[in-house]
Amino acid sequence: MKVGIIGATGYGGVELYRILSNHPHVEECILYSSSEMDVPYSNSFPHLHQLSNHILRDINVEEIKRDIQFLFLATPPGVSRDLTPKFQGSNVRIIDLSGDLRLKDRLAYEQWYKRPCVSDDILEHAVYGLSELHKEEIMNADILANPGCFPTATILGLAPVVQNKIIDVKSIIVDAKTGVSGAGRNASQAFHYPEVNDNVKIYKVHEHQHIPEVEQALHSLNEAVGAISFSTHLIPMTRGIMATIYASVEDSYTTEKLLDLYKSYYAESPFVRIREQDVFPSTKEVYGSNFCDIGVKLDERTGRITIVSVIDNLMKGAAGQAVQNFNLMNGYEETTGLYFAPIYP
Repeated sequence: MKVGIIGATGYGGVELYRILSNHPHVEECILYSSSEMDVPYSNSFPHLHQLSNHILRDINVEEIKRDIQFLFLATPPGVSRDLTPKFQGSNVRIIDLSGDLRLKDRLAYEQWYKRPCVSDDILEHAVYGLSELHKEEIMNADILANPGCFPTATILGLAPVVQNKIIDVKSIIVDAKTGVSGAGRNASQAFHYPEVNDNVKIYKVHEHQHIPEVEQALHSLNEAVGAISFSTHLIPMTRGIMATIYASVEDSYTTEKLLDLYKSYYAESPFVRIREQDVFPSTKEVYGSNFCDIGVKLDERTGRITIVSVIDNLMKGAAGQAVQNFNLMNGYEETTGLYFAPIYP
């Protein structure tokens, strides 16, 4: 089929292109941009100089409806809110990588994203696309909200113990760290090299827009989940997320029992890899891949569990998961075009 990417000049967009241009079921990948139309794609990304004849197109809704069957929106928040309704009822299926369609509560979206929400009709049709937890709904979706990067690592790390009511959900603390590419490609002082290099800093304290997304997903697994403590830190690397999660265990569990639970829970999830006892993943070990690696250990002295969940924010946290959902929505094998080893070192 022919697919389109709006927002092709961003980091998520070029990662989508990298995967889809080699996908066996994609005939052509058409690229759209609102800022750099009618110029070669290689102007934005010189490493793609072989695509000098691949011209970025303007966003023309009627032409998109005519030319493609599947549209990826790798755009900042606010763009999908305006674009997605224009394709509703057409033959174009949507995967939105922004946060516009993730929250079902309109007021929560407007509070955390500081902008108007999309219509109720769109929200009702949008399926939250965390591939490991919602496969059946994803397979039947026409409009899909691709999860955020921090939520993907956090929810996958917590889902087994939250759904099985093993932890005190009021005790959840998430300490998450991300590489700089998560902020996108536009320059700003906060992400300027001298500001980031040799530095670690916390940001958006108690205000990160991914907090309600995590709480919404965990609440759907266990209605006792309410507010959680969630902190994000920027660290001097390009890609990767590590979510280190703490919670008090309710029952008499051991590390061995917890690991058995995680392995059973994700037995049918090809992109979630559970580490053996006393082995914890690092971000480098999933770099450039669609894997989420998880390590778990119980501190018997304090009765708290430590969960370490790592992903590549541009892959499992964005483009990789979007293609995983694309596969599910089209009835392809879930791993098609994605089952490659991480880049190491």
